[in-house]
Amino acid sequence: MARAIWNGTVVAESDKFEVVEGNIYFPADKIKPEYFQPSETTTVCGWKGIANYYTLQVNGERNPDAAWYYADPTPAAAQIKDHIAFWHGVKVER
Repeated sequence: MARAIWNGTVVAESDKFEVVEGNIYFPADKIKPEYFQPSETTTVCGWKGIANYYTLQVNGERNPDAAWYYADPTPAAAQIKDHIAFWHGVKVER
């Protein structure tokens, strides 16, 4: 079981996930959507493609761009399509 926790709240939890470059990617249907707000931020990874971000809002606090996903990953990263990963102080445990 893997969990993503921020500001004392579990924002994602799943017993199935993908690990890429040391990051745990949770299936999109295993996040708690009430804590996620779309961000306009994008970045580019040379082998995974374009990453999009979410800002977390938990207990009145915001964590901008704390979660990312690849809406249309390259074929080399196809296993993380419809998966979300975390950083910026989000604790991920397994």
